[in-house]
Amino acid sequence: MKYGLNLYSIRSLIGTEESFLQTALALKEMGYEYAQYSGAAFDPERIARVSKQAELPIVLTHVGYNSIINDTEKLMEQHDLFGCKNIGLGCMPIESLKNREEMYQIVENLEKAAVKMEENGFHFFYHHHHFELMREGDETFLDYMMKNAPHVNFTADTYWLQYGGVNILEYLNKMKGRIACVHLKDYRVDFGMKGDWKDPGTRFAPVGDGNINFKEIIPVMKNCGAEYFLVEQDNAVEAEDPMEEVKKSIETLKSFAF
Repeated sequence: MKYGLNLYSIRSLIGTEESFLQTALALKEMGYEYAQYSGAAFDPERIARVSKQAELPIVLTHVGYNSIINDTEKLMEQHDLFGCKNIGLGCMPIESLKNREEMYQIVENLEKAAVKMEENGFHFFYHHHHFELMREGDETFLDYMMKNAPHVNFTADTYWLQYGGVNILEYLNKMKGRIACVHLKDYRVDFGMKGDWKDPGTRFAPVGDGNINFKEIIPVMKNCGAEYFLVEQDNAVEAEDPMEEVKKSIETLKSFAF
């Protein structure tokens, strides 16, 4: 199997074209075969140059909400520069989370943009966190999105599904056919992290260093239509050696006999 990395994980290492290129070449050497662009300035021409030189395809991005809904045509033209057909949103506007009606309106806006993208050979992906798993009646907000935005795809994230308290496999199957891009992010419990053993902290971890059963989950992802398996570890950038953190993940994944 082939795996990629969401560059957000090592965002401090891609700020300049030179550092981006050196990082991309190092990722290729580790065994990563594609990437998601996120975490640094969105410069399509620079992304195209680095991707081509490093032979590291960009298969997904995270760009701003306003650009997605207001500059959809321009975004598609920009993504064409580096051959990426999957345009993503990392999170809905945070200020909207206190107002359910605003959240409904955002879903409607994203659906319209997703339709336009699909008409032009692109696909829109929404990256969920845990807050979309808040429940209202018998459904979560993520359920609402799936039902009311049929052209929106989802970047299924293992950590946030676990953190949100739902069954990961159940939700992967709910999103079947709409999760060509997925995030492999492990979930580790550290007792005492918050200073109280009764309230253990959870944190992001390299694949294999946490409690998520990726050997079980990845085949289900494949069955549900996943094509791009992207490691994401938000806090890798805070480590003494961020590249060593993401190296752990690819080594673990490459050890699986799928």
